[in-house]
Amino acid sequence: MRFADLQEVDAFLAAHPDVHTIELFIIDPCGVPRGKLLRREELRAVYQSGRPLPSSILGLTIRGEDVDATGLVWEVADADCWAFPLPGSLRLQSWRATPTAQVQVSMHPEQGLPASVADSRHVLARQIERLQADGYHPVMAAELEFYLLDRDRDAAGRPQPARQANGVRPQAPQVYGVLELEQLAPFLDDLYAACAAQGLPARTAISEYAPGQVEITLEHRTDALQAMDEAVRYKRLVRGVANKHGLQACFMAKPFGELAGSGLHMHVSLADEAGNNLFASEVDDLAGGSAAGGGTPLLRQAIGGLLETIEDGLAVFCPNANSFRRFQANSYAPLAKSWGVNNRTVSLRVPGGPAASRHVEHRICGADANPYLAAALLLAGIHRGLRERLDPGAPIEGNGYAQAREVLPTDWLTALRTLEQSEWVRDALGADFHRVYLAIKQEEYRQFMGEVGEQDWRWYLGHA
Repeated sequence: MRFADLQEVDAFLAAHPDVHTIELFIIDPCGVPRGKLLRREELRAVYQSGRPLPSSILGLTIRGEDVDATGLVWEVADADCWAFPLPGSLRLQSWRATPTAQVQVSMHPEQGLPASVADSRHVLARQIERLQADGYHPVMAAELEFYLLDRDRDAAGRPQPARQANGVRPQAPQVYGVLELEQLAPFLDDLYAACAAQGLPARTAISEYAPGQVEITLEHRTDALQAMDEAVRYKRLVRGVANKHGLQACFMAKPFGELAGSGLHMHVSLADEAGNNLFASEVDDLAGGSAAGGGTPLLRQAIGGLLETIEDGLAVFCPNANSFRRFQANSYAPLAKSWGVNNRTVSLRVPGGPAASRHVEHRICGADANPYLAAALLLAGIHRGLRERLDPGAPIEGNGYAQAREVLPTDWLTALRTLEQSEWVRDALGADFHRVYLAIKQEEYRQFMGEVGEQDWRWYLGHA
């Protein structure tokens, strides 16, 4: 685990004498950034000797409540655990009215105990190291879909898509609409400017398949850990820029039952030590979208491993009750353990294009997934496929929804029970993290099922 050095903070403070507030944050197992606001005079000490954070900060539900069963609260007296800054993470939050910076920290492997066992970034780092030990270097990128919502609810108290710059609230999907992007220009201009200020590789913007839904792609990185660092910082940034504009950025997997869900699409390939793409065949047998040949043996084995392990990791790829509402036919969300070439109706898509760009697009995750954990299990699945030389079978051609055979579970409890029983996941996450994550999600499940709400009243109040 590599942390930032003093030169980085000294250079930043010298270049930004007007910055007096710094947001220090760590990503918890649910993917939520949590931390503190520091004053300028406190920052250098964080780089010198770390910053103590309570052990319970990595043992919270998504609602920010302690989970005693994690062993990170009273059992260890909510002990201080030392976290240190990550290189390159000290950046300006350009959306703030007052000059403010942010720095991301991670638990020190030893000084951060007992909380360091629950640091999801460590989980991904271990999987990358395992692949590299066998000569494989993962190249990754993330695509995150989100909704832009009004802060105010509609007359029925439901969230609603934000009004565009012309004052009109979008009603139709208008997928790929360029006029819709033009109406979002004030928000998008600030978003791209903030990404530039933070060194985030934001690229193409797309009006997605629902009113108010947007996707902006992030560039592939030869350092998979960097790619996921950028994904979590991008989510933080999108929320901040939206807030500046009086909006709410929503990364729920399925905020509206009748509209498209939001996914986290993970793109991955493997390179050798020299940077050559090991999924790229000498003869481009995928040109034009044909499934003939199905790619290199290594690519096929990687897909075989991903298919073999999808169900085991589903409670990580889809971590919340709402996550499973996304799985609906003809919704651009996958339903089955399936793969195909240039096909958006499957779970694992091999995009077309030049052979040198050959990679797998993993389409299972909701936008609510923790990118570190999703990437860790994705890479662990690939590694299993390579080691066991797993065959994915023939790719799906045509409508994957109509050909769905091994349909994925569509409920949270089944996914949690599978995760609990999976020795493969326990090894991939690490036994301690596996225990902490399960404790958090089982507590969330208990609370979720114990809450009586509007749907219960509509269905049962006068009839049951």
